[in-house]
Amino acid sequence: MVTIDEFASWAMGFPGATEGTRWGNRTWTVGKQAFAWERPFRKADIERFGGETVPSGLIVAVRVEDLGEKEAVLAAGRKGFFTIPHFDGHAAVLAQLSAVGKRHLREALEDAWLCSAPEALVQQYLSSR
Repeated sequence: MVTIDEFASWAMGFPGATEGTRWGNRTWTVGKQAFAWERPFRKADIERFGGETVPSGLIVAVRVEDLGEKEAVLAAGRKGFFTIPHFDGHAAVLAQLSAVGKRHLREALEDAWLCSAPEALVQQYLSSR
């Protein structure tokens, strides 16, 4: 299990990362690009689950490089990662903090930052590792 404060700490550990609020939810950006954000379900989201169990607890969204990467993340079948119809056509996946593994979420968050940060910042980060 990952807490939102732990997730926020990881996000803020990336160069140039800032935390703010968009649409009333915590959002982590690099430059002007959001790479992760809290994503509570809206009424319409919950209705689309029909008879299926709605993931509970805190949900975050993380960017992915493109729709192919999104498909790969979801196809890997890692517990806690999923999508909803609202995200169809968008390069992002959702993660249920109470279900996702820490290592996998950290990797997803790093990938989100890498595909959102300016190239010079990415190169600086990668060369310092």
